[in-house]
Amino acid sequence: MAIWHLLQTERLSQRGHLFPWVPVCLAIGVMTYFGVKSEPAVNSFFWIVACASGLVLLARWAGMLLSPVLWALALAAVGFCLAGVRAHQIAASVLDWRYYGPVEGRIVGIDRSGSDALRLTLDQVVLRNLPPDETPERVRLSLHGQQGFVDPAPGLRVIATAHLSPPGGPVEPGGFDFQRHSWFLRLGGVGYTRTPLLAIAPPEDGQWLFKARIGLSTRVQAALPGEVGAFAAAIMTGDRAGMGLDTLKALRVSNLAHLLAISGLHMGLLAGFVFAVFRLGFAAIPVIGLRVPAKKLSAIMAMTVAAGYLALSGGNVATERAFVMVAVALIAVLFDRRVLSLRAVAVAAVIVLVLRPEALLGPGFQMSFAATTALVAVFGWIRDHRVPLGPDWMKPVAAVVISSLVAGLATAPVAATHFNQIAHYGLVANLLSVPLMGVLVMPAAVLAAFLLPFGLEIIGLWFMGLGLQWILGVAHWVSGIEGARGTVVSPDPIVLPMMILGALVVVLWQGRARFVGVAPVVLAFALWSQTMRPDVLISDTGALVGVMTDKGRALSKPRGAGFVALNWLENDGDAAEQEKAAARWNETLPASYKITAIRGKRAAEALTDCAGHDWVVMNVDPPHDLPCKVIHPGTLRKSGALALYRTETGIKTVSARQITGARLCNTQ
Repeated sequence: MAIWHLLQTERLSQRGHLFPWVPVCLAIGVMTYFGVKSEPAVNSFFWIVACASGLVLLARWAGMLLSPVLWALALAAVGFCLAGVRAHQIAASVLDWRYYGPVEGRIVGIDRSGSDALRLTLDQVVLRNLPPDETPERVRLSLHGQQGFVDPAPGLRVIATAHLSPPGGPVEPGGFDFQRHSWFLRLGGVGYTRTPLLAIAPPEDGQWLFKARIGLSTRVQAALPGEVGAFAAAIMTGDRAGMGLDTLKALRVSNLAHLLAISGLHMGLLAGFVFAVFRLGFAAIPVIGLRVPAKKLSAIMAMTVAAGYLALSGGNVATERAFVMVAVALIAVLFDRRVLSLRAVAVAAVIVLVLRPEALLGPGFQMSFAATTALVAVFGWIRDHRVPLGPDWMKPVAAVVISSLVAGLATAPVAATHFNQIAHYGLVANLLSVPLMGVLVMPAAVLAAFLLPFGLEIIGLWFMGLGLQWILGVAHWVSGIEGARGTVVSPDPIVLPMMILGALVVVLWQGRARFVGVAPVVLAFALWSQTMRPDVLISDTGALVGVMTDKGRALSKPRGAGFVALNWLENDGDAAEQEKAAARWNETLPASYKITAIRGKRAAEALTDCAGHDWVVMNVDPPHDLPCKVIHPGTLRKSGALALYRTETGIKTVSARQITGARLCNTQ
């Protein structure tokens, strides 16, 4: 009875504080959908919805203790169905073979690849001898070789002779699943062309937002040449095509890359500035300000400008998420509700999960809501406990320091998990840069936008450029400090969810029982510290092999398969370049077993004998049978990338397909 009474008391203490758990339950359902190994049958979603409805009905009659549990199960079931419906809703054709030939399509996206090549996304695709129902809805081409005959423009219909292939799976078992990512982008093929791009039809009507975005980006970069102009264009339009690799690297190492993406910070600063301008404007004219609901009208104007910013920036997932969070806060103003509350954050999370459940898997969603939840919780605690922040002149400084520290601590584990790096001086860089974004860069951007129709945007852009020059200077200075970038090993898949769930218990639960959440956080860090990386990694084409040695992973070749090599080394927490890792191949390979990497048909034909316990990896199909274990493209097409682990009983093999399972995105 004592335990029952304790549970009832604990349940009563949560009254009025359970709504923030709604997106948590939805997220658990979404994660469950993406975690199952085989695609659920379509009719199973109807049964799950029926079960969820039954649980809701039972919750109405259940007792005070059981009702929240039933609601949690029902919400998890809804999250599962949301993810499944979304995956089927956007289904489109995907190439299942390598294609070489003419590729025709309309330009709907322009950006840059990781190798700094201009990259185009095409829709209305036409491929030679491929019927329309088997043609991908969208493809993405990187432009290599001699270009310049055509200036890519929104809506321009182009053609090129190109190589296309299906979107690749994870570069290692358990790694980032590009196939799944491409599925939700409706990308059915990715590739490159080395021939000049040709225009076959002028830009079509429509796509006026895309055209306006590129047009504004061009004007900004014409007014502010160099990296400063490219940075300004990225902030105002989301167009990063002008950013150089060195600048991007400096921003990442200094933990300032979030200033580049149009995210919650930019949307919040923009909406806050517009809200303040209109609020002060109404107050400055008493004859108007005293007769209208100035605060609510200012919120409406701020939301209108934020919606325009969302449309102009291209409306990607990160910007949509930021707009939802800002809109929820401004709607709270309209209904006289508290703006900064965990309930408002929960509403924003629910909206994003309903519209784009796949966003949950991305670092943007996780980092954005981790930072926002932590900031609201900490500043709410400061407000409720009336914690002094010093004299009035010191409060803004203290708020900036606390914000940077809390947001940095909240997002650091997520960033380390996804990007395998820790910015040791990120707090310093943010303290020197973020305030300038609020007081100079974003207000100047708004001013430039208002002056644009009159051809006077240079006034705002000049001030904006001053702020961005400072930020870039900080980024390069901080990234140049010795030891600025720390590397960490990728944790096991269970680590981050365990850490996040424990942190949510600490933040959302009421009363002393919240500190139970500390245990899973500590356990997650302990598991992370014990992470064991694969002894051998084999790419999904057999072109690259990586063997773990005492000096780090040894790679089978110094060049080629650079994306795979980079990811392997980053996941190992190894900062070495590919060439340095390749130098380890002949020096430090362990002698416990022999593994040979064969490249090309001639080398494969020359290999006529090998020991039964040897492993041979080829990037071509073997011309004849061999007594050893041979890994080649024929086997890898079914398994995907491979990871080998040495155990007491022999070699354990794990394939990428074993981890991803047979899902919509990899069964087309």
